[in-house]
Amino acid sequence: MARLTRAQSQERNRAKVLSAAREEFTELGFRDAKIDGIAERAGLTRGAVYSNFPGKRALYFAVLADLAARDAEAPGPEPGRDAREALGAFARAWVGRLPLATDGAHGPAWLGMDLMPEILADERTRRPFAQLMKLDAILLGLALERLRPPGAPLARQVRVAEAALTTLHGATQMAAAAPGFVEPFDVVSVCERLVGLELGGGAPIVPPVPPARPVDRPWSPPREPEPADLVRGERADLTADGVVAILGLHRLEAVEEAVRAAPPGARVTAVMVTGDPGELAPLARLVVAGLCGCLRESFPAAAWPRLRVVPDDSGALAAAAGVAAGDDTETALRVAGGRVVARADGRGACHAAASAPAPDRSRAKRQG
Repeated sequence: MARLTRAQSQERNRAKVLSAAREEFTELGFRDAKIDGIAERAGLTRGAVYSNFPGKRALYFAVLADLAARDAEAPGPEPGRDAREALGAFARAWVGRLPLATDGAHGPAWLGMDLMPEILADERTRRPFAQLMKLDAILLGLALERLRPPGAPLARQVRVAEAALTTLHGATQMAAAAPGFVEPFDVVSVCERLVGLELGGGAPIVPPVPPARPVDRPWSPPREPEPADLVRGERADLTADGVVAILGLHRLEAVEEAVRAAPPGARVTAVMVTGDPGELAPLARLVVAGLCGCLRESFPAAAWPRLRVVPDDSGALAAAAGVAAGDDTETALRVAGGRVVARADGRGACHAAASAPAPDRSRAKRQG
């Protein structure tokens, strides 16, 4: 039998640790779970667990992120045909994942009930989570906007999405604190009635920013590991024309500026980077994948937002753009014909790159 390579051995051990951790968290809950118990279940040493994950909370986030990715692959019900139906279907998909009052104190349905307390316990997780929620609201709001009636004026729906997510996250917390108190059908009805509410709030206000710098260099993002779009659950082609925004977990809401400023039909990709990939990267995948799993179940494919979201845990995509991955990073590139034609850095970069004029390729060809 051929010996495993170092990379294959590491991947196998990581999978063992994740499987063992899921069993430990399911049986004992997050609070009572122990790293030594996880190591014993995995048949590995305590050091082997820590070589893959920096701590118990990081491992907990990774287990939940893995489950969210699996849930997102499950077939869903017939998607809604208009915004009200779609948001109702989204709410049903969400509450369908909540534990029931008849479920035991522990078990698979209760696995995620310690998530919010762990997020609240540390400013290092609270701030990124707030921005991840902003990104979730942007994705859901953009999907609602694409289901507006024919001929109706475009109205920003991100505030409606924020209200829906507040309702659904509240239902999640009540399911944990007071099992049986929340009537799922009432939650769905409340979310359906949010559609059409005039909550105000137009497009995000962008402060005056310098225009993007014209550049002309090849754009060759790495293909390994294969970048995945969390919105669609498929491979992301980062070489396509459009805007690529490299955003730290403290700057995720800036991507809406790119979406609003980009030409109609232009592709916008948010590349999520962080200075703490061991703990914050799985949290980011968990929050966005959970939202997008429900979105894909409930909205027709034609309504999925044109925004793509790609995690860059290793920082390889950021490095290809000449960016140091950090939680405050904001850099945006305009890509055309396999080349970077404009670039902006710092606050306002997403708007600047998206609104940069497209290069006149016919003129460049004549001059060449």
